[in-house]
Amino acid sequence: MLTTTTTRVLDPGDLDAALAVLDRDPVANAFVAARVKIAGLDPWRLGGEMWGWYADGRLESLCYAGANLVPICAGPEAVRAFADRARRAGRRCSSIVGPDRATAELWSLLEPHWGPAREVRPHQPLMVTESMPPDVEPDPLVRRVRKDEMETIMPACVAMFTEEVGVSPMAGDGGLLYQARVAELVGSGRSFARVEDGRVVFKAEIGAATDRACQIQGVWVAPEHRGRGLSVTGMAAVLGYALREVAPVVSLYVNDYNTAARAAYRRVGFREVGAFMSVLF
Repeated sequence: MLTTTTTRVLDPGDLDAALAVLDRDPVANAFVAARVKIAGLDPWRLGGEMWGWYADGRLESLCYAGANLVPICAGPEAVRAFADRARRAGRRCSSIVGPDRATAELWSLLEPHWGPAREVRPHQPLMVTESMPPDVEPDPLVRRVRKDEMETIMPACVAMFTEEVGVSPMAGDGGLLYQARVAELVGSGRSFARVEDGRVVFKAEIGAATDRACQIQGVWVAPEHRGRGLSVTGMAAVLGYALREVAPVVSLYVNDYNTAARAAYRRVGFREVGAFMSVLF
């Protein structure tokens, strides 16, 4: 018999209840929801554990504990329970990321044990759109990356990741996991680029996708091509693919200090609906 509140690792039999929690906010939860809908709740397939917080026998909150630690629909009491479990387990993740309020509460409880972080990004606007911009012409040269173009796209992906996160994805395992992730996106038709003379000048991916919402990530323009407006027309092109073929709502989140990117996304019709927070180790 469940007590008033309890926390436990979910198993495949909890899938429907977990999906019901994730569906409460399909935009904010797109990353985790996409993984769960593909892999279920088996930790080996999911790439981590899904923790569930119950109140009076009802599953109310989740926390994905894999390469990222992600609180989901978590109020203060659930956050405290997840922090206790995370502290006992020890840090296995490379980042904590999620809605800003819950993530800030979670980090305040874990920082004395896991700190210091390499970097904390407390406010990353979450932006969405449901339509194409009427006054931006999508770049006709932005297209899907082909499976035989891994050698073309990888340098741009590594440059974007290093610029965005501050460390190279090739460190540690020699980039095997990162290369596999890029190959997965290319293979599923969710990697897009403009290629000139054999080099990527703009790229972006649809990194997470459910039937209700998808999330664009990895937006990058080659440094020598910045200032040409490629991010605006390129994003319009990727947005077109996303709305036509993937989901009715397209989202992304961006660092608040990246004023150029925020302006470009607003130009394409994205509006702010919330904020994420990231803690990087």
